[in-house]
Amino acid sequence: MNLVEPPVPDPGWPRYSTREFPSYRFVPGRSPHPRRDPRGHAYGMPDVPPPRHGPEGWRENDVYRHGIDLYNFAYWWECHEALEGLWHLTGHSGTEAQFLQGIIQTAAANLRRFLGSTEGAHRLGSEAVQRLESIPEPRFMGVDLGAFIQGVRDLHVERTSETIPLIRLDV
Repeated sequence: MNLVEPPVPDPGWPRYSTREFPSYRFVPGRSPHPRRDPRGHAYGMPDVPPPRHGPEGWRENDVYRHGIDLYNFAYWWECHEALEGLWHLTGHSGTEAQFLQGIIQTAAANLRRFLGSTEGAHRLGSEAVQRLESIPEPRFMGVDLGAFIQGVRDLHVERTSETIPLIRLDV
């Protein structure tokens, strides 16, 4: 199978975690499913729930910082998996839940767009923007929300840009 992965938007982008990246970026229909296929990069690995840090503890939250790295380096399915564990810890409600879900939906929109599903990307991007705009603070968990939201809107909602919006954390 010829594996075709999304390109890394900016290989020089800063990393926020020391965790290694998976051996490949999962692309549905083009690469082995990470968990279900014996050739998958996460096959047989235990699903360990992440520790709870809360939004104010994002700097100490290596799972969160690794999830942001996965997003920025086009491991969008893997980003979804990493951040979904944190989202479950929120009870699926509140500001942190909306924020995490917004990033998860943006990662999914990026992957859909890469796969050629522009309408699916538009729908997910629109939902992500709505969730992220519901956050009352201009910066949340180290992210300048205004800049990120505008990037998501430009790419997936208004379709006036071809640039994948990246996430820069305050460090």
